[in-house]
Amino acid sequence: MSLPVVSPLPSNTNDEVAELAVFFNETLGFCPNSVLTMQRRPAIATAFIQLNKAVMTNHGRVTSALKRLIGYVASSKAGCQYCQAHTILAAERYGANSEQLAHICEYSTHSAFNAAERAALDFAVAASTVPNAVNSSIIENLRQHWDDGEIVEILGVISLFGYLNRWNDSMGTNMEPGAINAGEKHLKTHGWSPGKHAQTKHSS
Repeated sequence: MSLPVVSPLPSNTNDEVAELAVFFNETLGFCPNSVLTMQRRPAIATAFIQLNKAVMTNHGRVTSALKRLIGYVASSKAGCQYCQAHTILAAERYGANSEQLAHICEYSTHSAFNAAERAALDFAVAASTVPNAVNSSIIENLRQHWDDGEIVEILGVISLFGYLNRWNDSMGTNMEPGAINAGEKHLKTHGWSPGKHAQTKHSS
């Protein structure tokens, strides 16, 4: 099987996509290959980038770093190695502390995470489970720590990565060097590897 299913296009293929994709220079330090593949249908790429920007905007207590850790936990539950590497890289870039980066897989018991963060991450696990595992206990705990607007922000992140997990695992998106480095730095001890995302590109 040759992966990715569809190869990414050069970053300067579409002017509108290229302009919007500058956003990723801040979040990741590069434009992800997922977006460069989406731009074969520019409307999909531009809509995705706008959604990403809206979801990831920091409105207050759901910090930029926590949003990326929520994305990591959701992607880990879904099994998407591509998005796991991207979210841990972005969490580091947005100031997640070293203890949280090192112990994200033990968030439910490790002292680096407070009760509010655990409630959000528990929600991410339950919402990313198939079939969906959100129940009254998860919701009650979430509501003890977060208001309605914050819960919308949290679920926005989880849902955004639900889309990305399916896109990248189904596409077999090639992982960029920066993401591979972040995965090996923070996640290798938890069994992470690039997997199929390290496959050699085929010609388009």
